[in-house]
Amino acid sequence: MALSDLSADDLSRLESDLASEYDEVKSRGLALDLTRGKPSPEQLDLSERLLGLPEPGDHTAGKTDVRNYGGGAGLPGLRAIVAELLGVDTDRVIAQDNASLSIMYDLLSFAVLFGTPDSERPWKDEEEVRWLCPVPGYDRHFGITEALGVEMIPVALGQGGPDMDEVERLVADDPSIKGMWCVPIFSNPTGAVYDDHTVSRLARMTTAAPDFRIIWDNAYAVHTLTADFPEVPDVDALAAEAGHPNRFLQVCSTSKITFAGAGVSFLSASTVNLDWYLGHAGVRSIGPNKVNQLAHLRFFGDAEGVRTHMQKHREIIQPKFEAAAAALSRRLGEYDVARWTHPEGGYFIDLEVVDGTATETVRLAEEAGVALTPAGSAYPYGEDPDDRHIRLAPTLPPLAEVETAMDVVALCALLAACRAARA
Repeated sequence: MALSDLSADDLSRLESDLASEYDEVKSRGLALDLTRGKPSPEQLDLSERLLGLPEPGDHTAGKTDVRNYGGGAGLPGLRAIVAELLGVDTDRVIAQDNASLSIMYDLLSFAVLFGTPDSERPWKDEEEVRWLCPVPGYDRHFGITEALGVEMIPVALGQGGPDMDEVERLVADDPSIKGMWCVPIFSNPTGAVYDDHTVSRLARMTTAAPDFRIIWDNAYAVHTLTADFPEVPDVDALAAEAGHPNRFLQVCSTSKITFAGAGVSFLSASTVNLDWYLGHAGVRSIGPNKVNQLAHLRFFGDAEGVRTHMQKHREIIQPKFEAAAAALSRRLGEYDVARWTHPEGGYFIDLEVVDGTATETVRLAEEAGVALTPAGSAYPYGEDPDDRHIRLAPTLPPLAEVETAMDVVALCALLAACRAARA
């Protein structure tokens, strides 16, 4: 029976029962963590062989001695692997250091300080700079734009991508809107995959800003929870056909594939954009860590090596996602007070609770020993206008802890919903 169908007496009894159970949970002294999308130790163990690579004496890739300076674009062999996974030419991919987040910060910073190849002036000299942010979205994306003083405009994200009618309306007449964040495959946190129609409209739409950019964060392109890998659209080709060859700046990394703190990041873009990026990046660095890049090249061998490796990841984390969904369903299914995503890839579940109760649910969970990402973190400035969304990250804890933590979260969501209904 839905919570809204309960009589006042039944609602009161349910709240009392839940409160008693909640007190019992608090007495257990739990210390569980669902805050960030981190690989588990078992996933990290899959890449243990990297620690012995490259082997002594193996320090040459082509004519490049990886121990020395230079090679700002990274090793061609490793770039070729990622190019195949992304469906682009190798010369349109560069390899950098461990974090794609660093590349994204650079992309925005360079545009603010110097402008893009299509800019009339540096963005810092513009009267106003604004940026579209599909929501729910990735909090670290929003942290970059906020830190650089770029005004963020939320746009609703559905299972097939952002609300394109709204996106096209906003960018058509406002030259201050300089770009947009996108996580097109297994979006953080909903798991949404942009459909072909959405991708085409993003590539072809008319923008008032001639230097409009889309940072296309393909962080989860190979992070499948099924036996299949999603098709990665060639957005550069679509944009070039529409007369916007420099629109997309595509990034990805091995951070959740091998070692999160010692991976390799990649940027794929037009030649004009890559030359622009490397020109500025070459001032702050003489070159990336090519020793680590060679280790990854030896570890994977080819693109199929990456896919095989990712299926090993899937075997570890898929049961956790299934356990999370089962726990939420057991506790919340009959009361119609929450919805949650069932992603086919990525690292997160987006839990939608009763409007106005997400912050309270997170507070209750933390008091019960389950740490969650703050409510509202999936929105610019941390402000979810409906106080509805909670990002759940089930990958790090052991399976038994995922089951316990998710049951506690569901208990807290239901208790918060009861209290809101009685208020």
